[in-house]
Amino acid sequence: MALVVLIAAGLWGLGAVMGAPHRMRWTLIFILWLAVVALHLTLPADNPLRLATGESHEPWLLLGGMAALVLAYGTVLRRLRRRVEVNAAPPEAAQRGTFSEVELERYARHMVLREIGGPGQKRLKEARVLVVGAGGLGSPALMYLAASGVGTLGIIDDDTVDLSNLQRQIIHSDARIHMPKVHSAADGIREINPHVRVRPYARRLTEALASELFADYDLILDGTDNFETRYLANAAAHARGLPLVSGALAQWEGQISVFDTRHDTPCYECIFPEAPDPELAPSCAEAGVLSPLTGVIGAMMAAEAVKLITGAGTPLRNEMLIYDALHGETRKFKLTRRADCPVCGEKGERHEPAAE
Repeated sequence: MALVVLIAAGLWGLGAVMGAPHRMRWTLIFILWLAVVALHLTLPADNPLRLATGESHEPWLLLGGMAALVLAYGTVLRRLRRRVEVNAAPPEAAQRGTFSEVELERYARHMVLREIGGPGQKRLKEARVLVVGAGGLGSPALMYLAASGVGTLGIIDDDTVDLSNLQRQIIHSDARIHMPKVHSAADGIREINPHVRVRPYARRLTEALASELFADYDLILDGTDNFETRYLANAAAHARGLPLVSGALAQWEGQISVFDTRHDTPCYECIFPEAPDPELAPSCAEAGVLSPLTGVIGAMMAAEAVKLITGAGTPLRNEMLIYDALHGETRKFKLTRRADCPVCGEKGERHEPAAE
């Protein structure tokens, strides 16, 4: 065995002298190990080569197994460390609040827009946006927010990627089936824009969590598919004085609005004081939904977020836009605040707006 160790040390030293990378040197040592194991498995017990390399193959197999475990552990550790570093330590330029040369080229088409320009792109870089739900609406919204250069993106969802999601939830992929949606979405965001900090929360939004979590963000996007979470996100956004971009889908039709009670808009519960009967509002699994419709409304939600952050244009405050994909029609409705709303009304008891 000592002879093999000496040969391995010689190979490593020769590789170092020749400037060979570590991976190549370890590959040579692995080939040496394979050769020794092959000798023990094929040669007679009294062969001089077997006697010179330890007589039995068992210690070599044990050594190989231990090396494989150490290598696997190191690989997993490095991947986890890279993921933590990406989430916790943004590029130096992001920490300074300035743009690198790569970012200047990446966002050039934004910067030439008069309504955004350099100052608006800087506000996008410094913005913190939380997207509730990484499904049909959250997927395109996250992709466009990442591409637009929003500096910090939070994602909260307790679901995992399913094959049936891939028809419309375009941030996920076949290779990430069964992965938590927030981690799949985080991987998709990093592929689109490595300059974005991603904060995934693989859990269900609760009242206690919303109160704490929303405090870390400037803007909330609600792309969920159930009324319980919509009401919860609405109340928490109002309590923190945060604008809420809300979208919803039903078969061929989608809707979007901005609820921003700081600017005297109605809140979601003003418009929908009670959840409809389940028979009148079936889920996508029950009623179906057009795949591109999720992209249309999700992209609109991202556009509203960009307008709110940069101050460009006129956000959909006090309005709801309805898009009918089947007939290619859009409609707008004026929304009004309800004085008796339990969330934002004059006698609201559930929450009070946070002071600005």
